[in-house]
Amino acid sequence: MQTSRLPTPVAWLGYGGLLPFLGFAAMSIFEPTHGIIYRGALLAYGAVILSFVGALHWAFAMTSPAMGSDQRAYTYMWSVVPALMAWLTYFLTVRVGAALIVLGFIAQFLMDQRIVKQIDLPAWYLPLRLRLTIVACVSIIVGLSTHF
Repeated sequence: MQTSRLPTPVAWLGYGGLLPFLGFAAMSIFEPTHGIIYRGALLAYGAVILSFVGALHWAFAMTSPAMGSDQRAYTYMWSVVPALMAWLTYFLTVRVGAALIVLGFIAQFLMDQRIVKQIDLPAWYLPLRLRLTIVACVSIIVGLSTHF
C-alpha cells in the first residue's frame, strides 16, 4: 500500500483541521480581551483531535492482517491512551492541560513512527502526521503563551 501521493480529500481534511488550531491561537494573542475563551477553545479542540488520532490506532489494530495477537492487543490498549489524556485535561489547570495535550500529540507521533514499521501504511501517512503534529503543538504553545 505504499501510495506516495497524498489523496486530495486527506489533504483538505488534514490541513483544514489545522485551521481551528491556528485561528484560536491567533485570536488568543490578538484579541486578549477574550483570550480565556480562545484558550479554552484551543485546548478543547486539541483534546478532541488528540482523541481522534488515538482512534487511528484502533482502526489499524482492527484491519491489519500483519499484526500478531500481542501487537494487536498493545495497539488497542494504546489507542485509548490519547483519549484518556485528553479527558484528564478538563480537570487540570490550563498550563498543565496544555502540556499534557502537547505531550499526547508527541507520544502519538512516536507511536505512529513505531507502527509504520510494523504494518503497511501509505508512504504519505507519517510525513502528514509529522506536519499536523508540529502545527498543532506549536499552535497550542503559542496560543497559551499569553497565559503562562
